[in-house]
Amino acid sequence: MKAGQAYIFLLVLFTACSQYEKLLKSADYDLKYRKAFEYYHKRDYERAATLFEQINTVYRGSLKGDSVNFYLADSYFKQEDYLMAAESFKLFEETYSRSPFAERAAYLKNYCYYKLSPRPELDQENTRIAMAGLELFMVKYPQSEYIPDCKRLMAELREKLIEKSYLNAMLYYKTEHYKAAIVALRNSLNQYPDSKYREEIKFTLLKSCYLLADRSVPEKRKERFQDAMDEYFSFVDEYPKSHYRKEADKIYRQCMAVLGNEKNNEKE
Repeated sequence: MKAGQAYIFLLVLFTACSQYEKLLKSADYDLKYRKAFEYYHKRDYERAATLFEQINTVYRGSLKGDSVNFYLADSYFKQEDYLMAAESFKLFEETYSRSPFAERAAYLKNYCYYKLSPRPELDQENTRIAMAGLELFMVKYPQSEYIPDCKRLMAELREKLIEKSYLNAMLYYKTEHYKAAIVALRNSLNQYPDSKYREEIKFTLLKSCYLLADRSVPEKRKERFQDAMDEYFSFVDEYPKSHYRKEADKIYRQCMAVLGNEKNNEKE
């Protein structure tokens, strides 16, 4: 860029900044209202949000109140400040339930929680909030144009909860907390019967039952090995050609051997 062009650019930038600073200090709320939308439509969402924040209380209860509140929330959203946007859309939904913007605000609130949903290893509170909100949205607005998007988002979020459940259960197994692993694995199967991890979970449940039995005190061994046998039959009945079958059969034989010895000891 040539020196002359650079000077002109800096002059324009300085002038724009000066005008904006003056606008922030102005008591002309109608001007701020117009300029807020002007910045919004120019995609300068940070300045738009600042102006909307300043005039929010001024226009509350007026015909312009819902517009100011909605576009304030949407300015946060456009800046990817999803936490502020979610709270603002939630407040809008509670305050302006009859506004023409109400449906979109409700959807975007839930979409914000979808965006705030972390990777499966972390706490999934926002995932559950998003799912509950999306489900409620579909009940409230059954004919909404956002219904297909809601279903897609819910499917994604459910897969995340499935993975979270799987990872939690597997962590117990990997750290050799077999009793807790058995509870967590069974809960995962009951809660998400269509889990893509189902085969692995059922096999890990079999192994956990076997390893818990193998480490048990004498008076609990028989019952726990029988539990392992039950899990074996359940597993091979559902997955007769599983690639875990060879290892599962080995566990079965070991259980049979132990139970056979237990029976012989009882006879003696």
